[in-house]
Amino acid sequence: MAGTLLALVLGLGTLPAAATPSGTSPASTPTALAAPDISLTAVRAHLDELSAAAARNGGNRRSTGQGYRDSVAYVKGKLQAAGYTVTEQPCTSGCTSGAGPNLIAEWPQGDASAVYMFGAHLDGVSAGPGMNDNGSGSAALLENALTLARENPELRNRVRFAWWTDEEQGLNGSDFYVRTLSSAERSRIKAYYNFDMVASLNGGYFVNHITSAAAAPMKAYWDSLGLRPEENTEGAGRSDDYSFERYGIPTSGYAMGASARKTSAQAAKWGGTSGAAYDPCYHRSCDTLSNINTTGLDRAADGIAYTVWQQAVGTGGGGTCDPAGVVGNGGFESGTAPWTGTTAVIAAHSGRTAHGGTRFAWLGGNGSTSTESVGQTVTVPAGCTRASLDFWLWIETAESGSRAYDTFSVRVNGSTLATWSNVHAGGGWTQRSADLSAYAGQTVTVTFTATEDHSLQTGFLLDDVSLSGA
Repeated sequence: MAGTLLALVLGLGTLPAAATPSGTSPASTPTALAAPDISLTAVRAHLDELSAAAARNGGNRRSTGQGYRDSVAYVKGKLQAAGYTVTEQPCTSGCTSGAGPNLIAEWPQGDASAVYMFGAHLDGVSAGPGMNDNGSGSAALLENALTLARENPELRNRVRFAWWTDEEQGLNGSDFYVRTLSSAERSRIKAYYNFDMVASLNGGYFVNHITSAAAAPMKAYWDSLGLRPEENTEGAGRSDDYSFERYGIPTSGYAMGASARKTSAQAAKWGGTSGAAYDPCYHRSCDTLSNINTTGLDRAADGIAYTVWQQAVGTGGGGTCDPAGVVGNGGFESGTAPWTGTTAVIAAHSGRTAHGGTRFAWLGGNGSTSTESVGQTVTVPAGCTRASLDFWLWIETAESGSRAYDTFSVRVNGSTLATWSNVHAGGGWTQRSADLSAYAGQTVTVTFTATEDHSLQTGFLLDDVSLSGA
């Protein structure tokens, strides 16, 4: 992971019923299209090769050195032998002089207009071999790519893997890659997932943009192990996912922490040493094979596989339908993200009780001409023949009679699907729904909008938004 913060600016399958013992993977993931268990032994063998590349070349894998180029050659050889279309992309602008290439590998199946991309930086710092930072992410990613090739499942979406150059000097390799794509090529990338330092010895379990739709399968897998992951605040803007974020591409990923210190609450939850750095050898010569948390590495590798399978693997008929987690932060308990719009309406409002938890969105209720809305982007699972946006709505009003003065509408990509008004007031929290079946397999923007006229208030209280399907 780069050492400084740059100034630049779903369908889920059924999960394991319970966590498995520390250091092991679930025996199986009982989904309609279950992801395979990634071999920890194989991941560690890749780490051995990256360590050897550093040992032969001055003890490091810096992007400008032969240790990095040997690492590229090893990964490329494995991918080509497995049947990938592999490209070495020289970084011709913005990279450190003499930096080696990016390595891009695409599995030649699935819808080329819907690409799910998984990446890790392959370079390290000059101080040492960089086994956690970032041999861990690179090795876990490589074995996932090789496993996908061996399994060779039918894909509904395209999978692309990347190993980045010159990350430690400022995210330069990934920035070059995204910057030089055409706008049409960028629009084909539906999400990018980043893996940087996924084996920190004193690590925690962190997910980038944990409440986003893109993060849903990543969070769901670690949740299934009872890990209760947290937002990756330390890594925000400091790794290659940021290059994609800057161009509006949804991102997520796993990390286990760098130089920040583990809190007492985290130590109680995950084990390890409170007050000590997540990685005691961050950017130091001791970042060797002895600096690897194999339990965390195993869990990250398996979570990557789960995400690959959920986002891309499926039959020609469109894949599975299990929409758990598609709506991010549907209960409004985790702040405002990923909701956009009039997000000030999201709070623990006094005088009213939420349907669930303590927070909800209170739209309208102003008694004057106004429009307030909240919305987010969601992906309706491709395998759903029926999909329903479900939510709880409480309408209270000072209006009377049967005329609709104030309205609450559900819109998809700007088109109105359903509308309620002051006429429907009363009864407290009532479950409502809107049909999204026509949008199966599509990424859409769902918006809830309250519109009031010039007098007499109507408040529309919204909570516990989710997607159901069959």
